[in-house]
Amino acid sequence: MPTFLQLSKALDRPLPPEFHDDEVRYPPELVQHFLVGYTRPGDRVFDPFAGYGTTLITAEAMGRIGYGLELDATKAAYARGFLQQPENLVQGDARRLTDLEWPRFQFVMTSPPYMSRGDPEDPLSDYRQPGRGYAAYLRDLRGVFAQLRQLVEPAGHVVVEAANLKGDGQLTTLAWDLAAEISKVLHFEGEVVIGWDRREYGYDHSYCMVFSVL
Repeated sequence: MPTFLQLSKALDRPLPPEFHDDEVRYPPELVQHFLVGYTRPGDRVFDPFAGYGTTLITAEAMGRIGYGLELDATKAAYARGFLQQPENLVQGDARRLTDLEWPRFQFVMTSPPYMSRGDPEDPLSDYRQPGRGYAAYLRDLRGVFAQLRQLVEPAGHVVVEAANLKGDGQLTTLAWDLAAEISKVLHFEGEVVIGWDRREYGYDHSYCMVFSVL
């Protein structure tokens, strides 16, 4: 698998007006690349931060079975409208992932909600509650991926897309910090650098970090 991809941020469907201020999706082409590399038709693919459903919708289009979890009920309802199996997208909190009944998955691809150092809100509450700081956010995400380890088949893979964040004179090495934290519960195999055609979060690239369950 290549360690660098150049992709466009262009998306195949615009969001409704009520979501325009929350356009954080990655394009289907990114998901397609990793599905080709790590899955086969019929595999079960999961996204614990499903958002607008890009991972699930793309998985279904490629003959895989998509499952997801999304905290925000409005986003979940929107995404279900594009799914062949809408019942596979559940509304709930990823921090309580194993409280729900799930099958075993062959592959996981996600992009967790971002946090910069010093941000006051908790990203894992959909930014609706006060946060407990950046270190606590990273620990909570480690807990999510520790639960995921119980749900992924042996030799299955987990891909996490994230960027480092630069702005207002501050740098948050979010992608690198996530790699270090998730590596405490999953085996880190390496990263694929994604070059984008426009700059976001202060950079024109992000990272897809590849983990495996041994």
